[in-house]
Amino acid sequence: MSRSESILQALLRDRPHLRSQTYFKASLTALSHAMEDLVLAGTGDRPLVIASFQRERFYRQEARRYLRIAERTDRVFVLAAPETDFKSGSGPYETIAFDPEDALAQEWHLIVLGDRYSACLICAERLDRDRDVRPTPLVGDDRVRRFEGIWTFDRQVTCTAAQLLLERIRLYRPELDAKLDRNLANLPCALESSFNDADPEPFAQRLVTYLQAGQYKLMKAYRNIAVQQRKERLINAIVGGIRQSLDPDRVLAAAAQDIGQALRACRCLVYRCKAGDAATAIDCEYLGAAVPSVAGGDWPLMTNPLFLEAITRQGPAICIDTADDRRFADPDQCPDLLRQQIQTHQLSSWLIAPVYYRDKLLAAIELHHCGPLPRQWSADEVNLVEAIALQLGGALLQAQAYTDLEHLNEQLEALDRTRSNLIAITGHELRTPLSTIRVCLESLALEPDMPPELRDVMIDTALTDAERMRSLVQDFLTLSRLESGRVEWNLEPLPLEECIELALSSIRSHANADRLPQIELALPTALPPVRADGEWLVEVLSKLLDNACKFTEATGTVTVAAIAGESGLLQVTVADTGRGIEPTRLEAVFDRFYQEEGSLRRTVGGTGLGLAICRQIIRGLGGTIWAESDGKDCGSRFHFTVPVFEGNPDGPATAHRIGVTSEGAKSRSPKSPKAKTSKLSAAILEDP
Repeated sequence: MSRSESILQALLRDRPHLRSQTYFKASLTALSHAMEDLVLAGTGDRPLVIASFQRERFYRQEARRYLRIAERTDRVFVLAAPETDFKSGSGPYETIAFDPEDALAQEWHLIVLGDRYSACLICAERLDRDRDVRPTPLVGDDRVRRFEGIWTFDRQVTCTAAQLLLERIRLYRPELDAKLDRNLANLPCALESSFNDADPEPFAQRLVTYLQAGQYKLMKAYRNIAVQQRKERLINAIVGGIRQSLDPDRVLAAAAQDIGQALRACRCLVYRCKAGDAATAIDCEYLGAAVPSVAGGDWPLMTNPLFLEAITRQGPAICIDTADDRRFADPDQCPDLLRQQIQTHQLSSWLIAPVYYRDKLLAAIELHHCGPLPRQWSADEVNLVEAIALQLGGALLQAQAYTDLEHLNEQLEALDRTRSNLIAITGHELRTPLSTIRVCLESLALEPDMPPELRDVMIDTALTDAERMRSLVQDFLTLSRLESGRVEWNLEPLPLEECIELALSSIRSHANADRLPQIELALPTALPPVRADGEWLVEVLSKLLDNACKFTEATGTVTVAAIAGESGLLQVTVADTGRGIEPTRLEAVFDRFYQEEGSLRRTVGGTGLGLAICRQIIRGLGGTIWAESDGKDCGSRFHFTVPVFEGNPDGPATAHRIGVTSEGAKSRSPKSPKAKTSKLSAAILEDP
């Protein structure tokens, strides 16, 4: 018999009446253990046991059982294809290391032949018909491996199979000839009967036990698979809901809703935060029970020991019972305010999972249980929240990237509009006065005998248009300085009434008195001094008054009012009865180069930079500016706030420069607001 011949094929050739059947590995394992237990049960005889394993690793799983079997009988032979340290030898039992290319490497054999019982298992692993290769036991779950072969109690078949295996052993262990011959000699005696005299009940009980154990493992595996599938479906559903929007706020709201429903939480919070935040605002909340809401308020972070533990571990942190948790009982770890919030919001069990993306904290998920009895968060629930947190981090980053891209596109569009407006306005505002100046100068040069009256008109016209060009350039330079932070601020106590009078004087000196509307002051009798820079405050008032007068008919009215507001701010209002502003344009009027009438269809002059300059100045002074209007032809109201001076008005002035240290700023400390603001005209003529 050659080494390449299959034992199963040889047996079927010798016993043609036998029909092979298909077995799974789990079934063969149960049969093998039941057959081995016949020997371990011990009936007084010394049975012949021959076991052939496909690989050494399969033998190692059963090595201890065969040591116990060897204590019952000295007629034990174990065959296996060597992989590490398995080799042929004589010990508690005979080991035979066969060639891995031998047909035995694809077969599974077990022979148990005693005086009163016999059983044999002769099987070969089935080929993968689709690929015409044998499945490797190293890959995948080997419980689904299939075999074809014979399993029987027939003593004659068992003896024939034993004879075939003993002859195969002789090929590898010729030194065992004498022992093999003795076992072969005993085989004919065993052929007298083909039935077993042993009680089959122990075998059947053990077989059923092994089959039930295998079935239990299979059911457990199926149960775990089902749980995993449900978990994956739940995660996919939640992640799908999260990724339906590219708005970060909607992403957080969808996450809070889906997570809270999936885990049946009393309350679920999902909020954005970053490392070092002391607290955060709660906007996205799910309430699964009649519990108090925490939305709209500040939620402590750095004083919460559970949150600190979560961000330290970069993973979920759990509190089973807040009443018994030492982290919330220790006043050093948990301040009184946090304990009060726990009681107010009825928190009994707590779970916090941080949302990270590439080690950057983006958000956090909180699950609250508010029942009278604490809730034990299961490992599956914690793993589910952790998996969702991982997906939420990617979704938030994607949504934020999309939002940033939209903002960038809006900025690019604004820059493009600014460029177009700049070209249109500068072309119009510069070309027109240049043309006038050129005509006037050419006329003066070509007509030396021009009458004095006409010469004066030409000179005045040229000077007026030159001033117009200078004002345009000055506005460009002023806005550039303000936006770049290259402005030196000299903050000091100033009476608002004097600043308004200076602005009115500037307006009346530059405008035709016949075309100015009526300007009224509605100021309280006693206004506190403001803390501001006189030059820049007069600049704001002048531009707002100039803007109101330009868009108000001579029969209209411009009103300047002021009122001391809350939080140490004084509110100034410049109102007019002019053209008004569309409600949708109230914010756009503060954009650079904005023109209510369009850049080339204006009936009044201007560059569209005045309100943009006002906004930058007011921001630099620590206030805010905004516009109100009831619509077209309903007038407009421009409001701004400046800080009220608190302290001794006669004290020293405070100088600072945006983006520059106070030591590097040039100190400007005029003796009085009027002396200071009187320098405005001279400062305008200077190169910034």
